[in-house]
Amino acid sequence: MNAMKDDMNRIQELVVDAARQAGILSALADSGMAPEKLQRTLEQASGQFERSTLEIRKLCERHSPGVGGYGNRPVLPRMETAGFVERFGYGWLHIQLNTLLPHCRYQTSDWLSDTIRRLLDEYESGGSELPFFKEAMLVIDEHCAVKGRHIFDQDNKGYKAVSNAIKGRLIPDDDQHTLALALLSTKSELDVCHITLLDMVDVADFFAYRSGDYAVPDFYSGSWGL
Repeated sequence: MNAMKDDMNRIQELVVDAARQAGILSALADSGMAPEKLQRTLEQASGQFERSTLEIRKLCERHSPGVGGYGNRPVLPRMETAGFVERFGYGWLHIQLNTLLPHCRYQTSDWLSDTIRRLLDEYESGGSELPFFKEAMLVIDEHCAVKGRHIFDQDNKGYKAVSNAIKGRLIPDDDQHTLALALLSTKSELDVCHITLLDMVDVADFFAYRSGDYAVPDFYSGSWGL
């Protein structure tokens, strides 16, 4: 019981710290700081919020009645707002995130890596098998309208969090000889990120399908078969 009380107190501390950080950001917004410093401060704040969220998530799961333990399936079903995992085509793995990649100019996103791992966990817990590729292509295709996106430089987007989440689980490593990377963008009214992992030998087929050469009506629906 003492351990549970300590963990609940820790959750309260994290919430208070988050409120304090929000107050600091509000004060900085009125100070007119340089854009570079503002960007760094925002990413530091985002990282702190993410770490707090992940710690709270672990603490809550540790004491979930009937489940318990970080990494086990939660009692409540996953919110559909996070995304989903499916396999299609030649066994390619498709992960849909119902959000865009975060701005990570100075640091990677722990939240994004953890969310992808949990989506993969849920996919496996439902009885489906995850693929494992010795050499693979990772395609990250952001669907968004111009007005919904404020980060246009690809190197400032948090794509590294994706490869961090799949390394050792879907691929041996994320070095340049094992994993190729393609960052794509598609104009859309929906802010969605499509992540596809496929065997390196299937790269030509993937881009042929995506370009419409094979007349697939809805490429990311998963409804087509090969």
